[in-house]
Amino acid sequence: MRLELERRAEQSRLMTVFSPVIAIGLTLVAGVIIFLLAGISPLEGTWTYFVSPVMTGYSAQEVLVKAAPLILIALGLSLCFQANVWNIGAEGQYTLGAIFGGWVALTFGHFDTPVVMIAALLAGILGGLLWAAIPALLKTVFRANEILTSLMLTYVALLLLDYLVRGPLRDPAGYNFPESALFSSSATLPALTSDGRLHLGVLFAFVIAGVMAFALPTTLKGFEIRTVGQAPKAARFAGFGAKGMVLFVFLASGGLAGLAGVSEVAGTIGQLLPDISPGYGFTAIIVAFLGRLNPIGIVFAGLIMSISFIGGEAAQIRLGLPLDVAKVFQGILLFFILACDTLIYYRLRLYRPRVAA
Repeated sequence: MRLELERRAEQSRLMTVFSPVIAIGLTLVAGVIIFLLAGISPLEGTWTYFVSPVMTGYSAQEVLVKAAPLILIALGLSLCFQANVWNIGAEGQYTLGAIFGGWVALTFGHFDTPVVMIAALLAGILGGLLWAAIPALLKTVFRANEILTSLMLTYVALLLLDYLVRGPLRDPAGYNFPESALFSSSATLPALTSDGRLHLGVLFAFVIAGVMAFALPTTLKGFEIRTVGQAPKAARFAGFGAKGMVLFVFLASGGLAGLAGVSEVAGTIGQLLPDISPGYGFTAIIVAFLGRLNPIGIVFAGLIMSISFIGGEAAQIRLGLPLDVAKVFQGILLFFILACDTLIYYRLRLYRPRVAA
């Protein structure tokens, strides 16, 4: 006797919509169990972790600040995933965007003109785009697996950033700390509030999500992306090139990740550091699937995931929990998303082998 997965003849549209909600609910239940095992009141733990991040103006701003890079990266990844292309290296593309944009900010920041900020943003987009072009070309020319190549390039990017802030881009007045000089005001994204870190770069995520929400269902390119991902034979019959689509979605994804990277260093951090990301590029994969690869869904998923980051910091301070608990919750959430999605397409069936007479 054993359990088997049997493919359903028809998938439930209702479950497709509500499976992220179910996954979030199951994650909350798992959180209660974790708090009990840690000897913490479930009510206090749940309130601290999931509710307190939006209860004050400053923490609500922090939720938006952390949600912005997640949303930008996830929007780009959603294009790849819809086209059945697996870009797992957004963390590296984010890092290259920060490096390119940061170099422009440090080199030309002494010019007191808005052109510096515009140039830094464009350089960040270019950096992410070029880094994404490497696995795209390796896939289209040499048929290399894009999962491995994009993922491995992430570690090259992280080591490159570490080398630069300890070497060529290190602040000579920084007491030998591995960091660049602070960006000048002309190379820093304008703040939107006087009592927090909310800056202009946060708006990029929401504006681009709105544009994509309108464009993807109504334009030929959006139709092409979906067709190549869902029906490759029909796409070939319609004249949609698979190689061209791989390049397009990789470059678009890398460009958005690069924009997230330069916005983070030019808006939130204000300089280059060895650690400019708590894992945005990997967490954005969860955000993309939690949002059902839909731009509006990704916005809500990004906010939810951002709350987990801020809630993890609050739980560390108030409850004494390790900061890595946030990653535990994110991993649990991804597990439940995948489990719920699996049960949309398959049902569990108890199989009893027949015994020969």
